[in-house]
Amino acid sequence: MKNVLVMGSGKIGQMIAMMLAESGDYHVTVADCDPVGLAKLPIHAKIKPLELNVNDDAALNAALTGQYAVLSALPFALTTRVARAAVAVGVHYFDLTEDVACTRVVKDLAQGAETALVPQCGLAPGFISICAHDLAGRYDHLQDVKMRVGALPKYPANAMKYALTWSTEGLINEYLNPCEAVVNGALKEVPPLEELETFSLDGVDYEAFNTSGGLGTLCETFEGKVNNLNYRTVRYPGHRDILKLLLQDLRLGERPELVKDIFETALPFASEDVVLVFVSVTGKKQGRFVQDVFTQKYYAQEIGGQVWSAIQITTASGICAMVDMLAQGQLKQSGFLRQEDADFETFINNRFGRYYAAA
Repeated sequence: MKNVLVMGSGKIGQMIAMMLAESGDYHVTVADCDPVGLAKLPIHAKIKPLELNVNDDAALNAALTGQYAVLSALPFALTTRVARAAVAVGVHYFDLTEDVACTRVVKDLAQGAETALVPQCGLAPGFISICAHDLAGRYDHLQDVKMRVGALPKYPANAMKYALTWSTEGLINEYLNPCEAVVNGALKEVPPLEELETFSLDGVDYEAFNTSGGLGTLCETFEGKVNNLNYRTVRYPGHRDILKLLLQDLRLGERPELVKDIFETALPFASEDVVLVFVSVTGKKQGRFVQDVFTQKYYAQEIGGQVWSAIQITTASGICAMVDMLAQGQLKQSGFLRQEDADFETFINNRFGRYYAAA
């Protein structure tokens, strides 16, 4: 039995706690400064709530003492505080952040660390990097690696054709920050909300456009090894244009806290959602120009007697699988770990990673 600390009792933190507790091999303490959020935790013998302010260094260090690992499901701006404390106390660290700057801090902290620091463990970044790296590894020469991911309401009911399914702060951060890509062999920054494309899948029309952070560390991994590598977020048609109006034309992007308030006031939370994952790799194998594709849609399902949304399941299963693989000795035990350091087959056959195997 391993003790783990989950920081954050929101939608994803609740799912992480339930998955780990249901496995029978983890005792989970969920920490949050919000007693209302803690009260919403699933009732389970192996889940314990803890009221804790992440800005209280002494309390944070005390909570970390004796833990096998800490999993941050906090807003991205708070993750580096948890990472620093994890290194100081000597426990393994995992997070879900899509924020590039935060990941760079974690990478610096990992130098010489005796424990593992594993950022970006969710869906995108996270599983998408493991999947793309596996497909790309089958090629003698890589041409293009394209990753497309969308967390969408199953039944859109407003002009944005969108509903809140995960962290609002993380969502806005992806829409505002520069995006990394490999273009003609060189690592570059490209603007968010640009390079709009449209496509259909299973008879449904979608659009995709640049957003920040979804690639994780893949640009560094593949720079000089692929002609083009990019990540784009998938939405229903028309969503991108509304975002550009709000964030750029009306300059609300300069006031992210106001945007957060607007989104959380006007956009509903959707438990009936769909997560779309599409990865395409082209290049040469034995002299032939070929393509490999991974595509899947994931839906809400029941776990532990409760129905959970698709984005909760896919995000939580990613970080839980990485924790489980580390505990089983299937990942290196110290320093900075990239998502693409995880073997795809080992991940997909893990008891948590299996949620990605089929819808």
